[in-house]
Amino acid sequence: MEINDQDNPKWRLRATQQTPTKSIREVLTLLVNSRDAADQRPFIQLGHGDPSAFPSFRTARINEDAIVDAVKSGSFNSYAPALGLLPTRRAIAEYLSADLPYRLSSDDILVTTGGRQAIRVVLSALAGFSTANVLFPKPGYPFYEVTAKYVNLEFRHFNLLPERGWEVDIDSLESLADENTVAMVIINPGNPCGNVYSYQHLNQIAETAKKLGIFVISDEAYGHLAFGSKPFVPMGVFGAIVPVFTLGTLSKRWTVPGWRLGWVATSDPSGALKETKVVDCLIDRLDFFSNPTTFVQGAVPKILENAKGEFFNNYVNLLSQCADTCCNKVQEIECINCPSKPEGSMFVMVKLDVWDLDDIRDDMEFCMKLAKEEAVIVLPGTALGLKGWLRITFAIEPSLLEEGLAKLKAFCKRHTKQK
Repeated sequence: MEINDQDNPKWRLRATQQTPTKSIREVLTLLVNSRDAADQRPFIQLGHGDPSAFPSFRTARINEDAIVDAVKSGSFNSYAPALGLLPTRRAIAEYLSADLPYRLSSDDILVTTGGRQAIRVVLSALAGFSTANVLFPKPGYPFYEVTAKYVNLEFRHFNLLPERGWEVDIDSLESLADENTVAMVIINPGNPCGNVYSYQHLNQIAETAKKLGIFVISDEAYGHLAFGSKPFVPMGVFGAIVPVFTLGTLSKRWTVPGWRLGWVATSDPSGALKETKVVDCLIDRLDFFSNPTTFVQGAVPKILENAKGEFFNNYVNLLSQCADTCCNKVQEIECINCPSKPEGSMFVMVKLDVWDLDDIRDDMEFCMKLAKEEAVIVLPGTALGLKGWLRITFAIEPSLLEEGLAKLKAFCKRHTKQK
């Protein structure tokens, strides 16, 4: 018997699942594959979030020694508990507590296989509450949308304001929340915007979340990578106002994304998250995921003991210099403007004026042609929920950064309409 797929509910479900939000990795792969196979020029990567391959961004030797010592000890060859090794969780709690007005304990920490798994664990736990919805920033990190779609969690987008240093549009936030909204996500320091939120703005976010009866998921993968006028302030500082899940990782601050170790920290002095069983759901979800490599967990206490010092000062200074170079060079390009200078993380969002260009319709086509003609990769804003913008990564070797930006300028000049 012939089946009409148009009338088949299973077919409709498959069709819905075939067009999810693309991850950053998928978009970058698409750009890399857009040029001719015969073109063997190395790409200049101004679209990724991994500076670890460049000599100027190599992690400190003391961190590498901690890994070697953990392996040689023979103490970390077995499976770890689902929540993570106790000394690892205790070390993360101590590390985070140094910036908080209260102390976390090992019971407040869940160890994950990188920041992406931390996102998966939290969102899949919320998806267990059948009517829940979550508020995501726009622009933001698309892995949140990818994960939410995968676990069938409803989400909505509130705006970030470029003219105000990418602060949260509180009015937009409040208009989206309803009785089923359970949480909002912030990313601070910002990916993709390079913003760092002030104490006052974070307090405003906390008070608004309290008013709406929701908690905050604070993505702090770029925590402490702040080099502007505002110091980094963890959202957990406001845990007494609103419950906070803090997502963190070794990847960015220590430039070791391949080590794949992250965490979820619960900042909830009132115990609201435990009362609502959200924490129990997180713990249950961890049983469905693989643990981080045990010897990396074993190295964490030594790594976190050395979370200050010359390496970090040099690292932040280098990011600051690269950000200055990026913004100064972008200002020389007529069809691109930068409304807000980055103050943290590794990125800057810039506006693309496509009407100034002769044969380019949008940001995706711009990036495809840039990759093909100049072997330079820049991430289109469409991939981040903001069409007509570009995300430029400045955390690469300084000489390559200058070369890539020079090629970007030449590309724009070549495609600019003749006046």
